[in-house]
Amino acid sequence: MSGSVEGVDRMGFEGKVVYITGASSGIGLALAKEFALRGARLGILARREDRLRQLCGEIRATGGTIEYAVADAADRGGMNTAVASLNDRLGLCDVMIANAGIGASNTSTDLNVTAAEQVIRTNLLGPMYAFEAVFADLLARGSGHLVAVSSVAAFKGLPTSAAYCASKAGLNAYLESIRISLRARNIAVTAICPGFVRTEMTEKSKKMLWACNADVAARKIARAIQRQKKVYVFPTRMGLLVKSTRWLPDWLVAKALPDDSVFG
Repeated sequence: MSGSVEGVDRMGFEGKVVYITGASSGIGLALAKEFALRGARLGILARREDRLRQLCGEIRATGGTIEYAVADAADRGGMNTAVASLNDRLGLCDVMIANAGIGASNTSTDLNVTAAEQVIRTNLLGPMYAFEAVFADLLARGSGHLVAVSSVAAFKGLPTSAAYCASKAGLNAYLESIRISLRARNIAVTAICPGFVRTEMTEKSKKMLWACNADVAARKIARAIQRQKKVYVFPTRMGLLVKSTRWLPDWLVAKALPDDSVFG
């Protein structure tokens, strides 16, 4: 498959095997459609089999190559099994995009630790499990690309989003560390840090400054992956805004940011 939108070349992944976790909705679903347009052979993973099957039907109907496997990003053994199944049907992975993520809220009277644990398992451990499932093959071939969808929330602890911010900050540090370690192995590592993206996850947020649709986000992310960006923050002004809050007093941050903010 090939195509272009607004003069932007969408080729560059012809024949490459691209795996995407959390592909049943939101950014993951949009990424699957975008990489299909760019000629990739797709392996999609998520918990909701009905949605995965529907997406496969849509992409195959337009001539794309795609297979799915049901997996919970927070299940290490399940992820390894699912990836092995995709390897049998598609060939070894070239690009792993660990996109699956969830959010949870806390308040000044309830830390909501049970939900926080699941956020950490999905958002921080989940990418580790996804990477582990393809890592040995990438090392053996001496090439490949590990990508994780983080968030601008990684740069600042935001009110009522303690676990989410912690998971993304930890993810960014993890990605930076393995990127440096893998430099000599010819394996690229990219952290994708979006601001607000309109998805099922963010639909309840009342205020989403400079939000973009998932398909727009997917095009930006695909270009960043093609260019092997180390860290890609978008929109730029959202990244600058969140980073600048590091120097603001806590009372002003609490007043300025809505309590229902969900990034990514």
